[in-house]
Amino acid sequence: MTDSSKPTRWHTHPDADAVATAAANRILQSATDAIARSGQFRIVLAGGRTPEKAYRLLADADTDWRCWEIYYGDERCLPADHEERNSVMAREAWLDHVPLPPERHHPIPAECGARQAAQSYRDTIATALPFDLVLLGIGEDGHTASLFPGQSHPPAELVHPVHQAPKPPPERVSLGERALNDSREILVLVTGAGKRKAVQAWKQGDALPVSRIHGLHGADVLIDTAAAQ
Repeated sequence: MTDSSKPTRWHTHPDADAVATAAANRILQSATDAIARSGQFRIVLAGGRTPEKAYRLLADADTDWRCWEIYYGDERCLPADHEERNSVMAREAWLDHVPLPPERHHPIPAECGARQAAQSYRDTIATALPFDLVLLGIGEDGHTASLFPGQSHPPAELVHPVHQAPKPPPERVSLGERALNDSREILVLVTGAGKRKAVQAWKQGDALPVSRIHGLHGADVLIDTAAAQ
């Protein structure tokens, strides 16, 4: 259920490149603030083309990578080195190009299968909360991470095994509402005309998974004009 006390703030940009640039800037500002506050920055990454654009920009960023802790919102149950894994995309676009200590990178072990990986990642996530920033996208059907409309997602679970995702592969692992909402900042990246219907449904108050992720202080949506029209 949407928490009306925690607003959704919409920020429109001309195109996907502008959204990616704005996202990279927001991520770096969040990192600066978190490191000043606590000496570390805990971020949850999303998959997708627009996040990948932002990650490529971060590869040249000036920050103390020793203070970053990298987690993932979801993962496909594929071999650890498969090109369609979110963790592989993030490594190739960004993480392999910066001096991030290996022990601060926490990919979901989805190659173990959805159930075992979810159980393992719950232990990882339980000691990481609250996050400083959760990065999300939205699918054309309104899903976010691997939380899909029409599926059961127990709100108290930190991590879900997903067995029948409506898009391939069907076996996945996703952080749940409880974990995603335990974050100081939520940043949702939305680009492309294909997302218009989902955005309209979200604004109209439809019961989409993305509408239930508001963090501790509301969510910020970076959207391009193609998706916003």
